[in-house]
Amino acid sequence: MSSPSAPSAPSRRVSPVFLGIVAVGAVAGWAVWTDALPVAGFAVFVFVTAAWVVSLCLHEYAHARTALHSGDASVVDRGYLSLNPLAYTHALTSVILPVLFVVLGGIGLPGGAVFIERGRIRGRWRHSLISAAGPLTNALFAVVCTAPFWLGGIDGVPVLFRFALGFLALLQVTAAILNFLPVPGLDGYGVIEPWLSTAARRRVAPVAPYGLLLVFALLFFVPEVNRAFFDLVDAVLRGLGVGDPETACGYDFYRFWQSESPVCASLV
Repeated sequence: MSSPSAPSAPSRRVSPVFLGIVAVGAVAGWAVWTDALPVAGFAVFVFVTAAWVVSLCLHEYAHARTALHSGDASVVDRGYLSLNPLAYTHALTSVILPVLFVVLGGIGLPGGAVFIERGRIRGRWRHSLISAAGPLTNALFAVVCTAPFWLGGIDGVPVLFRFALGFLALLQVTAAILNFLPVPGLDGYGVIEPWLSTAARRRVAPVAPYGLLLVFALLFFVPEVNRAFFDLVDAVLRGLGVGDPETACGYDFYRFWQSESPVCASLV
């Protein structure tokens, strides 16, 4: 197998679009930390949304970078290594829909995967690792943004910023868990797919476009599934030191266009 060609400088360069999103998130984070805006929830909204889009870009970048080192150099020409959210194959499912689901339901929707030329990659472990790289990035993002909680330094963090971090962690954990489900169309299925027989993969292929819709239908319309899923999410967050007040009040402030909960408002 020939080694991947070296990416050109423009393909390696980080996109100004991504840098702009990082800058917006940094400014909004400062506004949340200092409570500098009269509408505190608006600063939380911008900070969490920008950070969520950054995590989506890193999720897709992780898929692409792993694919590059596994033998698929085509990801370079497609611009996947630039971290530009506009360069991904499905901008709607990779960025727009995930942000919309955050706004409407407070759930981290898995983004659409970048297009990988699987025929260039040899070895089942490599295929599995490419699929796992995205949700592992969400898991790492959750660990990093909850560091003040599990390191015991949360007392020095302003309450509003603590709420924002708690809600952001909730999004990352839900995205990681959803993405790791072994459901056709999700990364979890991509991890196990290389180990399935050709006949099994053919039988599953027609279901793949509807896998995510099925998962969300179960979450929204089957109370037992919803309860089990969020019990798992809460258990992971508690393990990271994040409690219900942080996530609930973070989501409350995030939806700044609605009236704030008196309980959450009294804590700030």
